[in-house]
Amino acid sequence: MKIATAAYPLDFLSSWAQYEDKIAAWVHRAAQEQAQMLVFPEYGAMELATLAGAEVAADLEASLLAVSERLAAADGLHMRLAAEYNLHILAASGPAITASRPVNRARLVAPGGAVGVQDKQIMTRFERDPWGVQGGGPLQVFETVLGKIGILICYDCEFPLLGRALAECDILLVPSCTETLAGYWRVRIGAMARALENQCVSVMSSVVGAAPWSEAVDTSTGAGGLFGPPDTGFPATGVLSEGVLNHPGWTFAEVDLDAIARVRKAGVVLGRQHWSEQTGRDDVASIVSLR
Repeated sequence: MKIATAAYPLDFLSSWAQYEDKIAAWVHRAAQEQAQMLVFPEYGAMELATLAGAEVAADLEASLLAVSERLAAADGLHMRLAAEYNLHILAASGPAITASRPVNRARLVAPGGAVGVQDKQIMTRFERDPWGVQGGGPLQVFETVLGKIGILICYDCEFPLLGRALAECDILLVPSCTETLAGYWRVRIGAMARALENQCVSVMSSVVGAAPWSEAVDTSTGAGGLFGPPDTGFPATGVLSEGVLNHPGWTFAEVDLDAIARVRKAGVVLGRQHWSEQTGRDDVASIVSLR
């Protein structure tokens, strides 16, 4: 299959129709390249806050509610486009209001109309305070006609046990929003490490560019990238494809589920099978003095 992953700039929207036209144009461009899975980034939905005006978009608390109120309509748009082009879309994540505090929620839309929901598990320092976004529902494995898919939203992919919980997945989607080059590389290294450990393919999307109307997503650095284990049937670097840093657009790569199955069965290394050999050891290494 061909997967398209986005380096996505945020706009100050003048109308809902402008948002519809923007998303439709992005989906159309990817569909023209015969992509079957489209991956939008973390907090790409924050541009929906601008529909409530500049004052709301600039207010951390008010922007949470403004985006949450639009997510259902955004999902409807993505469902129509997924059906029209017969492809799967990971919609850009955004805050979803719950009974207590908002969660950071991504939605995986299938062409038949099914929608899977994945919340971010572990919050960054900014999400915790001052923004007050909290961790949401548990990790899930989504069974699709394209294989088993898991979602690790940005910071989540930096935690190996979260990745291990999705060890049955063929593909891990990693939507991200990172302010600095260091942040981009932290997530990218995490995405590459999870592909190595699970002998799968990871797909990283990014928000890129400036959004001066928002304190939350005012500056973003990133690129799209698709990664696999540097082993049999995959590039020696583990990089299937990578976009140009901070250059908006799609990055594409062909992903072969049979290659994933082969490397898991007969790779040069079998880290996924050997994972359990780490267990049963002391949690803390012994201290040996060489003084």
